[in-house]
Amino acid sequence: MRAAFPAPTQWLVARDHWDVPAVLDEAHARARDGAWCVGWVSYEAAPGLNPAFRAGVHVHEVPRGTVLAAFAVCDPAGAIEQDATTPRPCDSLADWATGDWSSPRLTAAALTERIEAIRMRIRAGDVYQVNLTTQLASELTGDAGAYFEALRRSQPHGYTFLIPHALDGVAECILSVSPELFFHRQGTAVTTQPMKGTAPRSDDAAEDAGAAAHLRESAKERAENLMIVDLLRNDLSRVARTGSVRVPKLFEIHALPTVWQMTSTVTAQVDAALPLSGLMAALFPCGSVTGAPKRMAMSVIRSLEPEPRGVYCGAVGLIRPGGDAIFNVPIRTVTLRAEGAPERRLWAARCGVGSGITYDSHPEAEAREWRDKQRFLARAARPFELLETLRLQDGNWWLLDRHLARLQRCAVHFAYPWSPEAARRTLDGVAAAHASGLYRVRLLLDRRGSFRTEATAMTPTPAPVRLGWARGPMPPPDEFVQFKTTRRERYAPFAPEPGCFDTVLRTHDGLLTETTFGNLVLRVDGEWLTPSVASGLLPGVYREELIAEGRIRETELRVEAMAHADAAAFINSVRGWLDVDWSALHCAWLRSQRGSGR
Repeated sequence: MRAAFPAPTQWLVARDHWDVPAVLDEAHARARDGAWCVGWVSYEAAPGLNPAFRAGVHVHEVPRGTVLAAFAVCDPAGAIEQDATTPRPCDSLADWATGDWSSPRLTAAALTERIEAIRMRIRAGDVYQVNLTTQLASELTGDAGAYFEALRRSQPHGYTFLIPHALDGVAECILSVSPELFFHRQGTAVTTQPMKGTAPRSDDAAEDAGAAAHLRESAKERAENLMIVDLLRNDLSRVARTGSVRVPKLFEIHALPTVWQMTSTVTAQVDAALPLSGLMAALFPCGSVTGAPKRMAMSVIRSLEPEPRGVYCGAVGLIRPGGDAIFNVPIRTVTLRAEGAPERRLWAARCGVGSGITYDSHPEAEAREWRDKQRFLARAARPFELLETLRLQDGNWWLLDRHLARLQRCAVHFAYPWSPEAARRTLDGVAAAHASGLYRVRLLLDRRGSFRTEATAMTPTPAPVRLGWARGPMPPPDEFVQFKTTRRERYAPFAPEPGCFDTVLRTHDGLLTETTFGNLVLRVDGEWLTPSVASGLLPGVYREELIAEGRIRETELRVEAMAHADAAAFINSVRGWLDVDWSALHCAWLRSQRGSGR
């Protein structure tokens, strides 16, 4: 379900540990009386729910007066509730942008040191697993609501909340797009779904399926998940009816946009009279963000993490009229705090990221997992449109079906609304208005599902064309290389030099990829070869057509292939096939080899 609420009639706030249970139970009481209550409990509120978790030992001490839990009480008369299947209204086109996300407190050396400290505690038998995290920092300029929608598209189908407030006199927002359910209480039934186990997604179908299969069968990941399942079973058993704790689903694999995640489901029955604070006290914090055993893991976390977690790894949730409650584990959660006057629309942004550390953990693998989990932030960094560039000649489109199929794949990947009928209507209008002549047409799709076009008259490009050799390697490929959008910043440093038509690109590992706006083809031993998609490139529409016709073959091409080639071509779906000035390109490559000392 989805719901939007009017301004709260009241905020229930706990600023001391002993007030946390009262705030939870008061919010629950208001909901049973018919209100909607939306709010959060910070990770550092744990001592208020369970005195065994001592401030300064198991969680950081926070300044007096810090908000530990807060719930907005909302009038049901103003609530707008929709079924999850109801089409969502278009979001605004307000702008936003974030800077780079960084963790100044956690260097690679510090991460290695902390992981080794955890492994020592595991070796000593103190803990089995510890969830280690860090806080990333950035800035947001622009509209917080539009940024939330971008995060939601980047991490769809989760337990999402946008909660603005000014409880400390400064505008703040919680933007949670967490995929992890903490608990769902419906009457006497309680469901939890801990998430533990991660693998990166790939845009190559075979690689992606392989990553999911590896995660599903990984002994390490299954052991991690099972530890947390056992912890949740024990936590629930403290308040559950005897014999009611069940594990109906174990080691399920879920496809999220940037990662595969492993979850399990634990259920129980509780007494109807159990207060919300009692249920929260038994479960909080969720074992998936602490480790096992919980108390010792939290103590280790406190000793290794230099700052409070805040909302991150606490709980964010909704209590419906009647008293049913659903809370997420606020991972994939950004908190914003306004800087300066409101009209500046400048926010300090924070987002936590982490992973479960076991004895088999290695710093390089954990750092890679953290980068994978951050990809949702990169996707939502600024607005962008999806893009196709087409050739229109005398009112006829070239390779139109392939263009629309690729644009559809891109729309599905980025969760943009897609209508093939609207796309064709838009292009029909362009063709009718440009019935003669040769045009380069850009078809753009925005995040509301609206199309627009740009048509530019062009003349055929004389061949051969001159290609330059990039001075350095491309950054590691991401989804903005593999899908065509207006986010083109990775290509900017490789703009063609004077006298060159385009630039040949390569990876840090010495693989040839593409040019900045086309695909590359080399002739080696009489066969035309083009670099593999797995090398990191945009698979062009004309490239796809030529492969299907058998005129070129896709394969991994290393830079050294230049020594064995005798010709090259530039291809794209606007310019077609353009022979390359091979002598100039080969000389540029030879100069680069001398410069690199090879």
